Amino acid sequence: METGVMKEFLEYYKTWMKLEERDANTYSPLVLAYMGDAVYEVLVRAKVVNAGSIQVNKLHKRSSSLVCAATQAEMVKRLQPDLREEETAVFKRGRNAKSFTTAKNASITDYRLATGFEALIGWLFLSEQFERLIFLVSQGLEKIGETESCDTKK
Repeated sequence: METGVMKEFLEYYKTWMKLEERDANTYSPLVLAYMGDAVYEVLVRAKVVNAGSIQVNKLHKRSSSLVCAATQAEMVKRLQPDLREEETAVFKRGRNAKSFTTAKNASITDYRLATGFEALIGWLFLSEQFERLIFLVSQGLEKIGETESCDTKK
């Protein structure tokens, strides 16, 4: 993987957006989850679009099924044995965070697991651990059987 290119992009972005250096560990778990939600959504959309040019509503349905709380909960359950100690701690902080909102179409358990997953994704992104981020997302998708082309899924 060409992490040099990603680092270059990130440095360019941070310079032009005038972003200050921040320790990812200083963010609250819900802020990490907020960031992780966006990062995971972009990764999933890129995967779905890469499968081929299809109607936008089909792209949306496909990506929505991969970013919903139930899918994220299933992914993180299967990934937990592979998480490093610090990653597990971040996940648990996110999972246990007291949120004032709940998912419309998810159980409380799935919602909390998904929040923990998103916190982990956000933390990996903000701490610039891109290789690990991509590895865990790709492993998670593989573990839930999402390695095939999105065109073959209905």
